[in-house]
Amino acid sequence: MTVTLFIPCFMDALYPRAGISMVEILERLGHQVVCPEEIACCGQPPFNSGYWNEARTIATPVLEKLADAEAVVIGSGSCGAMVKNFYPELFKATRHAELAKQVAARTWEFSDFLVSKLGVTDLGAKFPHKVTFHDGCHGLRELGIHKQPRALLAKVRELELVEMTEVSCCGFGGTFAAKFPMISTAMGEVKCASAAETGAEYIVSSDSSCLMHIQGLLSRQGKPTKTVSLAEVLNHQ
Repeated sequence: MTVTLFIPCFMDALYPRAGISMVEILERLGHQVVCPEEIACCGQPPFNSGYWNEARTIATPVLEKLADAEAVVIGSGSCGAMVKNFYPELFKATRHAELAKQVAARTWEFSDFLVSKLGVTDLGAKFPHKVTFHDGCHGLRELGIHKQPRALLAKVRELELVEMTEVSCCGFGGTFAAKFPMISTAMGEVKCASAAETGAEYIVSSDSSCLMHIQGLLSRQGKPTKTVSLAEVLNHQ
């Protein structure tokens, strides 16, 4: 099929290798991948801050660009939840209400698309490291994604997955980290401590924004633990 890949703005700017890995994986599976440059932001920051009119200004051209997409795959539970769950709410009672529902029905988070839509778990990857997995809040709670990334990691050769005992938010939360930096930092420190208890070399997540926050704390603490996106692990041969 033709997959329209929606690369979140922070991933495009700061973690391009995660996006490149998604393209390479999907193309190896035999799909055509398109990535419209016009899609820059889903509009979640103003939406979460209560500026819905401004959010619609950003989201409308995105929605219109995705109107004819066969499948929309998003490399983030956060942006995925925005398009799939909140676009129908944002555009309710507008001329784009029906289109928002249609696009939402064809939208998938990356790991969910691989496992639930394509039925793929083994990508032939090899990653000889002990890792732990961080569930981004939107992916876990809004999209119900938990088993899918673990099913993919279970098939990665020489990878050892050790779960954290603390299933919690990393503290980033987009604008939350900017508005409440001390609380955000405290939450992140709890997450980093929980990851350290596993003895993992890497913290893996589907959300690069979470990894950005966690890696920043780890680096400032002088900890050796590294972060890496799920897509990069799955593309590691």
